[in-house]
Amino acid sequence: MNSKKYMQMLGMARRAGRLSMGHDMALLAVRQGKAQAVILASDVSERLAAEFERAAAGAKNQPPCIRIDETINDIHRLLGYKAGVLTVNDMNFSARITELIKEENAYAD
Repeated sequence: MNSKKYMQMLGMARRAGRLSMGHDMALLAVRQGKAQAVILASDVSERLAAEFERAAAGAKNQPPCIRIDETINDIHRLLGYKAGVLTVNDMNFSARITELIKEENAYAD
């Protein structure tokens, strides 16, 4: 079981209906300006990561693209949906998840 708090928050956001999961839904959320943060699994291709970074940079609200340590299979196991990219479509969830990811990375350094 993953004890990372940001993964628990992603689970809460999913249950609240505030995530867009998978390439097409996440890209649509970015283009529509709904995405507040783009989360990329550690094993997504560089092409996919570059695609989302370009889309986020061109979006009106320019959501941050954040790569996490979890793989696509980890996300599948923890959130119940196999996706390498997802967006957080709520300002409060996004702020808290981003903060928790930064804390985790600070402890890992």
